[in-house]
Parts: sequence; C-alpha cells; structure tokens
Amino acid sequence: MKNRDPRKDTLLINAGRSKEYTGRAVNPKIVRASTIVFDSVADMHESGRRRLGPVEYYGRRGTSTTFAFQQAMCQLEEAAGCFVYPSGTSALTTALLAFLNQGDHLLMVDSAYEPTRDFCVGTLSEKGVEVSYYDPLDTNSLVKLIQSNTRVIFMESPGSLTMEVQDVPKIVQIAADHDLVTVIDNTFATAYNFAPIPMGVDVSVQSGSKYLCGHSDIMLGVACCSEKAWPRLQQISLELGLCASVDDIYTALRGLRTMGVRLRQHDESALHIAQWLSGCDEVDHVLHPAFAACPGHEFYERDFSGGNGLFSFVLNGRSSAAVAAMVDGYHHFKLGFSWGGYESLALPAAGLSNRKFNRLREDQTLIRLHIGLESIDDLIEDLSEGFKRLNAAR
Repeated sequence: MKNRDPRKDTLLINAGRSKEYTGRAVNPKIVRASTIVFDSVADMHESGRRRLGPVEYYGRRGTSTTFAFQQAMCQLEEAAGCFVYPSGTSALTTALLAFLNQGDHLLMVDSAYEPTRDFCVGTLSEKGVEVSYYDPLDTNSLVKLIQSNTRVIFMESPGSLTMEVQDVPKIVQIAADHDLVTVIDNTFATAYNFAPIPMGVDVSVQSGSKYLCGHSDIMLGVACCSEKAWPRLQQISLELGLCASVDDIYTALRGLRTMGVRLRQHDESALHIAQWLSGCDEVDHVLHPAFAACPGHEFYERDFSGGNGLFSFVLNGRSSAAVAAMVDGYHHFKLGFSWGGYESLALPAAGLSNRKFNRLREDQTLIRLHIGLESIDDLIEDLSEGFKRLNAAR
C-alpha cells in the first residue's frame, strides 16, 4: 500500500457541503426542477446576468444539488470549473469537441477507452478532424507526431485494459511548448489518487459511474478544467444542452464520502489477488501498475498515491472455448463491461487488434478483473476453480 495524504479523506467528507447547499442538514438537498420562477423582471434579469455561475436560472443548467457536486469536484480536483454529464462517454466526447474543429489534428493515446477511439474513428473523422495514435510510453515519438494543425493531446493513464502508465508531467510540458490543450481520462485514479490539473493538465475527465458512485447504479460523467480551459468547455456543454439527473448527481455526491475507504479496500484486495495470480502457471504475466514489470510503473510510483480494484492478467494460450469455460463458470466474478462498484467483475479483452502499439502476442488472451469488496479468499477460490475449467477445456 502506498502512502496517502489522510487530509484527502477529510476533504471527501466536507467537499460540497457549504451551508448554502445544506442549510441545517448534513447533506445537500435534492432539488428537482425544470422551470425556475423569479420574483420579478429585475430578478430574472439578474439571474440571467449571473447564469454562468452557480445560480438557479433554468433546470437544465442545474439546481443547488448540481452546484454542490460541482463545488465538491472543484475542491477535490483543484479545478476552476466542473461540468456534469449524463455519462462518462458524454464527458469525454464533449471535451474533445470543445477544442477541435474541422481541419485540426488530435494526438490520441493508443491505449484509450474503446468508446473514445470509436468517437475518433466515427464522428471526429466525419467532421474533418485528423487523428494520430501515439504510443503511451514513447514521449519522444509523440513530439515527432505534432503537426502545425495539432490542437489537443489526449491521455489515459493507466491505459484501458493494458494498464500503461503515462509520464503525464512530461506530456504536459510538451503540450505547453507547442501551445496545445491536454485532456486526460482520469477515471482509474480519480483525483483522490492522482490530481492532473495541479500538474498542468487542462481537462480532467472521469466516469462518475465508477468509483465516485461506487454502487453500479448510476450513469454520470464529470469534466473538471483549468482556468484556461473552463470557459470553452462550459460554453459548448451548455450549447449542446447537456445535463444530468439531480438524483444521480446526489448519489455520486453521497458516494464521494466513502470513496477513500472503498478505494483502499479495493486496492488492498486487488494487490493480494494480483500477487496470487502472478504465481499461477496459467498466467503469463499480470498487468497491475503497482508491479515493477507493468509498463510505466515508475510513473505510477512517482505520481499516484494509490490504486484501486482494476487490473489485468494475460493467459498463456488463446483458446476461445477454454476461456469461455473459465469465465462462464465464475460464481463471484460477474461478466460485465463496467467497474468501480462493490462487486467483482471479469472481462475477456476484445478489440485489441485495432491498436497500433499492441504489446500482446497473438497467442495470448487478456482478462481484465475488477476486485470488489467480497472476501479475497472467496475470490481466489473462484479464480482457482476457473483455472481448472480452463485446463480441462484445453
């Protein structure tokens, strides 16, 4: 376990709990509204003048519940502004749309979340945005890919499925030298374990459906910005009419209070199980950023204050039938795409063939695990029985 700043736990408890949002209650109120009514024409005009701030003007722009959550996220991220979206993917795509126009060039990390890549291949390409994919670990090659029309460098650290940890401060410096905007998908760490904006990143995006909520029951996205990036991101988000349910926002706000405790338990259990897996004959190697062999481990040690329940392991052999027999028979590990909740999940990787810098051999299969809050003994037993099915099917 890495050393963490215990003051972050206090921040999680107090963030977004200004008295203007809580009154005498412990928690902010849930305020549902579409229409906001005004006391007078002068009141309406004054609210309109201040509508870019935390002022109730029209329900789509937020109520006090929204503002409490935005305040909490800005405090946690050390950000100038925060916008809330109906999903993590919506937050990611809007952050890209905000800073890219026809004829521009985007540098996208090759290990990005699949829907992010789909957006590049689909909508951005159709709108005339050129996209180049770069090796998450090779900053020297990244510099060589910068063109006169490059506008944005997108990072995701650790990378989706394959867990490469990027040298974010160096990439931020490269971006600053070329006057480029930096966006990072920080869903893995949350600002609790890694704060990108104080490092100079312009936009920090995450899926609130994951650890912010922690219970696999909401869809939510969050983008927090530097002072430079906030006006543009806020403008396009409002123009696109994006908003999130205040009930989901409240649920994420409540989840914040226990996120530190949950992350520590997820991290502790995941490390234990990852170490057990590294000793199994069926496993070629484990991809966990806390392991020295994981690509970019040195940056994880330098920049992150802890991990979570997510990591991958690579199997020797690529029999689809054997892998299906292993996964289909799991009892505690459910088969699902998401992660960050209290339950354990397993996901055989698919689609890595579209990566330019794929570090897996053709005869290898990657299994991503999310370690939930169950007993680690039960989870290890589940995995062990799965290996028996795998070997029998082979």
